[in-house]
Amino acid sequence: MSLSAAHKRVLIAGSVGNFIEWYEFAVYGFMATLMAKNFFQLEGESALTSLILTYAAFAVAFFFRPLGAVVFGRLGDRYGRKPVLIAVLILMTLATAAIGLVPVYASIGVAAPLLITALRILQGLFAGGEYGGAVSLMTEFAPPGKRGFYGAWQSLTVAFGLLAGVAVVAVLPLLIGDAAMIDWGWRIPFLLALPLGAIALWLRSGLEESPQFEQATNAESASVSATVRAIVLGIGRLMVWSAAGYTYLVIMPTYLQAALHTGFNQALLIAVISNLGFAATILPAGILSDRVGRRTVMLLATFLLLVLAFPLLKVLQDPLNGLLIKAAVVFVAGALVGMLAGPGPAMLAEMFPTRVRYTGLGLAYSLSNALFSGCAGLIITGLMKQTGNADIPAWYVMGTALVSFVALWTLNKDDHKKKAAIRPPHP
Repeated sequence: MSLSAAHKRVLIAGSVGNFIEWYEFAVYGFMATLMAKNFFQLEGESALTSLILTYAAFAVAFFFRPLGAVVFGRLGDRYGRKPVLIAVLILMTLATAAIGLVPVYASIGVAAPLLITALRILQGLFAGGEYGGAVSLMTEFAPPGKRGFYGAWQSLTVAFGLLAGVAVVAVLPLLIGDAAMIDWGWRIPFLLALPLGAIALWLRSGLEESPQFEQATNAESASVSATVRAIVLGIGRLMVWSAAGYTYLVIMPTYLQAALHTGFNQALLIAVISNLGFAATILPAGILSDRVGRRTVMLLATFLLLVLAFPLLKVLQDPLNGLLIKAAVVFVAGALVGMLAGPGPAMLAEMFPTRVRYTGLGLAYSLSNALFSGCAGLIITGLMKQTGNADIPAWYVMGTALVSFVALWTLNKDDHKKKAAIRPPHP
């Protein structure tokens, strides 16, 4: 698919902030056991309890995403996508790098986990303003019949960010040793956000404003009640994407180590493979949704997640199955999530008019992630501790898939044919 230089810049600059955001979230998720040892290993508490506290700090950031979506979304809908996207990029980068500078629990006591939690809150706040603006910008620039493809690039950077995160976490111990990784090496992945953010800022500074935003009028806004209904429906449609995405792509390494006693390196390798499966289907699913509709592609993926969640987990749990079989299983699981992530951004963008799009889609996405991604690790590990049931991840995915299937059924078959952007960017 041929793209002009201007369109390539829109896709790269629009999605690069998402890459940094998910790189950091992946790093925190993949290093959960290290973060637990350094910051949340309280006296007299078990390792599982410290892991739950680590995931609690992980989850709290997601609950500040909706606030960020509202604050920055309103600014973006009023003053434009570009200036707000630049602001949240800078703030998000600084908050991420600051985590790498926090002293550990052994040095400053309870202040350490409190500082980590506070920085996670700031990250969530700023990240909440990223997604809605980036998806709005990219889909509003898209030529006719290409919104699924353009929006899919935003999801593809999630895969790239997750893969970059797991690559850094896997390679660092090989370079500096396990002891150094626990002692100080864990800081490096967070500090890498600074050069990444500088590159992203350079890319975004050359962007044009969205053509649809420039030509939209206040008359195109929806009523508050209509916007709220669309947000609630959007959450339902995204629920399984959020839950399955974090279950299979981020939490799985920790689950394999804690519940199935899989080695650290093997667990990370499985995470890489699941994310490769995720990346492999995103763009094809986005392109397919431009041809046959978002509804068809997303319903198929949701149905497959519903019926396969339990069998896939059972294969992972069987000690007789080798690494190759387990790799195939997580590749399939990741690919099914990618089938949702490809059409998902365009589906959301098409639910809201231009003057409330930044706020509306950003709030739907952030609320869904807060409830079903950010809490996934906390819910799964908490229920496993209470029940001793190692099948909790499958039940979690199946429950959310059932709700999302009903919500996605209400999609119109021709939403992908709605009017596209008014004009392309200047070359």
